[in-house]
Amino acid sequence: MRIGVLGGGQLGRMLALEGIPLGNRFTFLEPSPHPPAAAVGTVISAPYDDLAALDRLADAVDVVTYEFENVPAASAHLLAERVPVFPPPASLDATQDRLAEKRLFEELGIPVVPYRALDAPAELGDALDAVGLPAVIKTRRFGYDGKGQAVVRTAEEAERAATALGLGLIAESHISFERELSVIGVRAADGSRVCYPLTENHHRGGILRASWAPAPALTRALLRTAERYAALLMDRLEYVGVLAIELFESNDRLVANEIAPRVHNSGHWTLDGTQASQFENHIRAVTGLPLAVPRARAPTAMLNIIGEMPDVTAVAALPGVHLHLYDKDPRPGRKLGHVNVVGATRETLVERVDRLERLLRLADRKESSLRC
Repeated sequence: MRIGVLGGGQLGRMLALEGIPLGNRFTFLEPSPHPPAAAVGTVISAPYDDLAALDRLADAVDVVTYEFENVPAASAHLLAERVPVFPPPASLDATQDRLAEKRLFEELGIPVVPYRALDAPAELGDALDAVGLPAVIKTRRFGYDGKGQAVVRTAEEAERAATALGLGLIAESHISFERELSVIGVRAADGSRVCYPLTENHHRGGILRASWAPAPALTRALLRTAERYAALLMDRLEYVGVLAIELFESNDRLVANEIAPRVHNSGHWTLDGTQASQFENHIRAVTGLPLAVPRARAPTAMLNIIGEMPDVTAVAALPGVHLHLYDKDPRPGRKLGHVNVVGATRETLVERVDRLERLLRLADRKESSLRC
């Protein structure tokens, strides 16, 4: 099948790498002239809202998907008039605005932290009264990897953050939690669903640094709850493809943070730690193939390579290590690749991650420990 992808970054690249063995060909619409996905398909280099480029993409493919959630929803809707688009464009409408996303969670009975819309500076005082301090001030749109948000502990900090972030904000309570988790679900057009094991995630500076899967010390009740949340969301959106939900574990319950209507960084471990990766299952879903059972092979950890490249030869020499590089030029805060580490036991995995972590710190000596 001919698959079109809005976006040509590393996620599009990995979709193609997993989709080509299934007999698919890929065309990417991507503003950058030399994106990571250029190695695995045809690139139409144009803005996402370029009408002529959208026509070219629709003419060239049988189905369209997207690799990140900030593509213009209007472009997805326009393409859907010509070819099937999965996940459905309505998923973008629901997830591109944090206020709409919170209301969707509430509609489905999924817990969220207290929040208030913040549409004008005069509303700041009432918003802080409602959510309390400390709080998190976020843009309603276009935030990712810690961008577009600020933790505030005083009214003065909140005022400065709101001024810096601009209009169209949301204020949230700053939740106290034990750890961050994510659940990755997949839904096919016929309504069949599968879920990957929950993942424990560690962020620093708003950027995901490490994921551990299956998440250790997880109760069966929390696992069932996370899978139920994923099922509720996917069925409500009539979803097709991979969907990730970022969660906080707090006082033996799960509180929803955000939805990602796409393959997700916290699911990169599935490339080497499961029998069928999130990327393969996304391709299966959007092309109408049966979903694969996402059974974990062994305890696995994923560490992102951020900002600077490590000694690739030394990393590749470590046992149980699988290196995935994105063909990107280094720059501060940029994800250049990731490393999946697999161990037969949890103890073996921790020992291998310790060795890898030392190599990654040589590339960025300012980074603190990634070990969970």
